Amino acid sequence: MAAALLTVAAMGSLATGCGSGGDASADGGARTPGQSRTPAPGPGHASADSVGSLLAVKIDNVGPARPQTGLDAADIVYAEQVEGGLSRLMAIYATRFPKAIGPVRSARESDLELLRQFDEPTLAFSGAQHKLLSVIDKAPLRPAPPEQNAAAYYRGTAKPAPHNLYLRPARLLRSAPGAAALTTGFRFGAAPAGGSPLTSRTVRFPAARFTFSWSASAHRWLVSMDGTPTVTTDGKRVAPATVVVQYVKLVKSKYHDVLGNNTPFTQTVGSGTAKVLRDGRVFDAEWKRPAATDGTEFTTNDGAPMNFASGQVWVVFAQA
Repeated sequence: MAAALLTVAAMGSLATGCGSGGDASADGGARTPGQSRTPAPGPGHASADSVGSLLAVKIDNVGPARPQTGLDAADIVYAEQVEGGLSRLMAIYATRFPKAIGPVRSARESDLELLRQFDEPTLAFSGAQHKLLSVIDKAPLRPAPPEQNAAAYYRGTAKPAPHNLYLRPARLLRSAPGAAALTTGFRFGAAPAGGSPLTSRTVRFPAARFTFSWSASAHRWLVSMDGTPTVTTDGKRVAPATVVVQYVKLVKSKYHDVLGNNTPFTQTVGSGTAKVLRDGRVFDAEWKRPAATDGTEFTTNDGAPMNFASGQVWVVFAQA
C-alpha cells in the first residue's frame, strides 16, 4: 500500500431531482437564495475548519448537466448506475482542489459503502432519499450538503435548476489532504506483461453509456458519454490514464425515487472480475475487497499485482 501511495503522490495531481440539486457561469454565478451567511454546521457536518479530509462530490451526469466543472481535476471518478438505468458520478479529490465542482446532485446508499475505504471523507451532495438522510448522518464521514455549508455552494446561470448547483471546495476545506488520503488499494507502476491492444471500449447501462478511446498522442483515454465527447466547462477534454471496468452485483435497495423507481445498490465489497485499460491495452483482472473498510485489490489472472498508469483513474461499475 505504501508503495502505491508514493506513486500516486508522483502523479502531479436518492433520488434524481432530490434536494436543491447543479452550472458554472463565467463570474462564479449567483448565490443560492439564503446564502448571505454560513450557518453553524450541525454535529458531524463539514465546515471550513475541516483539515486533512478527502473530498468526494456527487456529480450530475444527465445531458442537461453537461459540461461538468472540475471533473478533470479529480484523482478518481466512479461511475455508478442509478434509477431508470441512468448514471451518476462520484469524483474523489485528494491531491488538488479545482476552483469549482459540479453540478452537485443527490447521494445514494451505495456511496456510503464505497466511501468506507477512506478515513472520514467529506461528502458534498445535494439531497438524498428522505429515509437515507439519517443513515448518511450516522455514517463515518462528514456530510456537507448546502443546507449546512451554504457559503461553499452557488447557483450558476448557464443551466436550469436542479442542474446548476456548484461547490467551491476552498470554502469547505482548507486544503487538499494529499495522496496519502487515497487509501483505495490501487497500485501504480509499470504495466504487467500481456494484455491486448485496444482502441476503444464502451460500457453500457440501460439508459447511459461510457466510451473510452485511446489517444496515442495524449497517452490517455478520451472519455465520451452517451455518444458525446466529455469536456469540462473550460473546454478541457476529460482523459484518464487508467480506466477500470469493474463487474459488480447490482441489487435492489429499500430506497426509491419520487417516481417509485427502485434505487439499485452497487455491491463494491466482495470479489469479481474487471477489465483494466491502460497504455492502449486491455488487461483481464480480478478484484477483491474483503470488507468495506478495505481498499480494492486488483490482480492479473495469474495473481500478480495489476498496476495502474499514473494519472486520473475512472472506475465504471458494470453489472456482473
